[in-house]
Amino acid sequence: MIPNTSLESLEHWEDDLKKRYPKPHQKQKKDYRNYADSPRDQLVRNFYKINHQYQTYDFVVSKQDEFLNLNKSKMSVWDALDYLNTLVDDSDPDIELDQLQHLLQTSEAIRQDGHPDWFVLTGLLHDLGKVLCLYGEPQWAVVGDTYPVGCEFSDKIVYSEFFAENPDYSDERYNTKLGIYSENCGLDQVKMSWGHDEYLYHVLKDYLPKPALYIIRYHSFYAQHREEAYSHLMNKEDLENFKWVKKFNPYDLYSKVPVPPDVKALKPYYEDLIAKYLPTQLHF
Repeated sequence: MIPNTSLESLEHWEDDLKKRYPKPHQKQKKDYRNYADSPRDQLVRNFYKINHQYQTYDFVVSKQDEFLNLNKSKMSVWDALDYLNTLVDDSDPDIELDQLQHLLQTSEAIRQDGHPDWFVLTGLLHDLGKVLCLYGEPQWAVVGDTYPVGCEFSDKIVYSEFFAENPDYSDERYNTKLGIYSENCGLDQVKMSWGHDEYLYHVLKDYLPKPALYIIRYHSFYAQHREEAYSHLMNKEDLENFKWVKKFNPYDLYSKVPVPPDVKALKPYYEDLIAKYLPTQLHF
C-alpha cells in the first residue's frame, strides 16, 4: 500500500524551494542545499522520500489514465480557486494568506512589471492543479519538484539519494541517461512525475498561448530550469519557451509578502482577463 505522507501545509514545499533557491543577495551558492534538521525540514525530507520511491513510470501512466479524461468536475476558475482554499491551514508561521491571495500576489507582481496579460493570467492560474488534493490524491503526488520518469534520475533533483528505493532505479529500461527516449526528442514526448503541473496543463492546453502552457507544465521542473540537468531531452521549441519558465520563477518564489491583496478590488479585472482567454467553465 502506498503511504499518504503529508506535509503539515502545502506551503512547506514552497518555503523549502526558497531555501534551496534564495534571491542571489540572500545566500551564497554553497548554502543553496543547506538543510537544517528542524521539524519542518524533516517533514519535507520525508515527503520527498515517499515521492521519489513511488513516482515510477507505471505510476505516472496510471494517473494520466485516471485523471486526464477531465471528468471529475466542471467549475469556473473562481469556483476552483475557492475550492482550492479549503486546502489551506494555519500551520505556516511565516505568512497567513490563503491560496487565492498567494496567486494574486504572483499575478499582481507580474502585472506591475508590465508583462503581457496572458503572463499575468498565468500567475493567477499556475497552481490551480492543486485541486487534485481535493480528489483524494496524496500531497506527494500533487506538489513537489517534478522530473522526467522513464530515464535516469538526475543527481540534481532534490534528495536524489531516495531514488534508490524506486523500482525504476534498477530497471534497465529506465536507468540510463536517455532511457526510453531519444536525444533532443522534446519534452512533449517525455513523461514527467505526476502532479499539479501536468494536470493543469491538460485542463488549459486548448486556451492559452504556448509560453503560458510551458510555465504551467514545467514551473516545478527545477532540475532543468535551475540546474539544466535534462537539456539532452529538450528540442529547440523547449529551449525557446523555457525562457518564459525562467522568467516566471522569481515571481513564483519571491512575490509572497504578508500584506494581503484586496481581492474584492482586483476581482473585476481578473474576471475580465479570465473571460478573454477561458470558457465560463473548465473540465477538471
